[in-house]
Amino acid sequence: MSDTPPRPAHPSLWEATKYWLKLGLISFGGPAGQIAIMHQELVEKRRWISEHRFLHGLNYCMLLPGPEAIQLAIYISWLLHGVVGAVIAGVLFFLPAFVLLSALAAVYLSFGDVPLVQGIFYGIKPAVVAVVLFAAWRIGSKALKNEVLYVMAALAFIGIFFFKIDFPWIVLAAAILGAIGGKFMPAKFKMGGGHGASNKQYGPALIDDDTPPPAHARFSWGKLALKVSAFVLIWAGAMYAISGDQTLALMGEFFTKAAFLTIGGAYAVLPYVYQGAVEHYNWLTGPQMIDGLALGETTPGPLIMIVTWVGYMGGVSKSVFADPVSAGIAGAAVATFFTFLPSFLFILAGGPLVEATRNELKFTAPLTGITAAVVGVIVNLAVFFAWHTFWPAASADAPFSGSFEWLPVIVTIGSFIALWKYKIDIMKVIGACALIGLMYTFIIGA
Repeated sequence: MSDTPPRPAHPSLWEATKYWLKLGLISFGGPAGQIAIMHQELVEKRRWISEHRFLHGLNYCMLLPGPEAIQLAIYISWLLHGVVGAVIAGVLFFLPAFVLLSALAAVYLSFGDVPLVQGIFYGIKPAVVAVVLFAAWRIGSKALKNEVLYVMAALAFIGIFFFKIDFPWIVLAAAILGAIGGKFMPAKFKMGGGHGASNKQYGPALIDDDTPPPAHARFSWGKLALKVSAFVLIWAGAMYAISGDQTLALMGEFFTKAAFLTIGGAYAVLPYVYQGAVEHYNWLTGPQMIDGLALGETTPGPLIMIVTWVGYMGGVSKSVFADPVSAGIAGAAVATFFTFLPSFLFILAGGPLVEATRNELKFTAPLTGITAAVVGVIVNLAVFFAWHTFWPAASADAPFSGSFEWLPVIVTIGSFIALWKYKIDIMKVIGACALIGLMYTFIIGA
């Protein structure tokens, strides 16, 4: 008698919907944590998908612009329940975070000048500096494997920091250099590892290694054309619906571009969002951006949900409606919708190609170049946040004016050591820093 457990039954759409909602409510810890949660539940416990098929889908999502965790959820749900399942999984992944961040933005704008709230954010801001520096170190330690890639990262930092080159041009230049380097120096641009194969077994899976793709997941040019056309129509219809307000229309265009530039994860696109939202359109201030990132780190959902915060602030600051709450929700909804819409296109249109070419996907040389440049861009973001945190009264015209804040420097160093050396959870680090800021505010205010 075999000890092998039986293959699980196909979950109903309702059963899957309950799981995707649960995931949206508990998906803390950034993309790595969210992917780990999905692996434990879907591969190990429920066995809806095998280890190899899970990692194959993740490999594809890692190559795409956009948040890889939500795209992986869309991909798995699409395999199980088609387009309807994909939409349900994707929306439920970010919906709880959308509601929570919109509510927090409303509270922030109403009570942000209260000493209690100011104290909390005083402690959180240096933690954010450490978190972004840690992200640069984490990505750089994996991506920068040789001196050529180090030089590309340094050039990206110089370009965006000193010459204010827009993020899209840096991505394009890095891709071109990567393509050229891949041809003439292939060894320097050959990136192995990543999320490769695994020999772990958890019993027969519903979607197993040898399970053929379901009918809806088989590739055809007709289906591809239909899906791309549907995406264009939905995008154009949404743009037309908001065309009556200039701010919302600009948000629609801007966040669509951002969605196609998030190669390297949320930290990579943050500088682009900052350049557009803070410097070009003045939807919010630099300190507000830092505060939003801090809240994004401590709420469920992908970190790219910072766009909800940016949209809310922009809707209020530009008064898209007379009522501030309505204006904020409108801005948040537009920013979120246009950021995530392309993720559905990438999976629904590209998924059949992935299923047809299993075990053949590799990182390309242009992507290797982009990933190297992203490290430099993230370091620039950390420098920007540190500047606003250590010299809170400074401005572009007087970059070191006002008093230098010594406590945030100490908190930043301590937070980085906690994250890097002791592997302490990001939420715990931010919580401890908020407590430090609160205590310090009460001490100096006493």
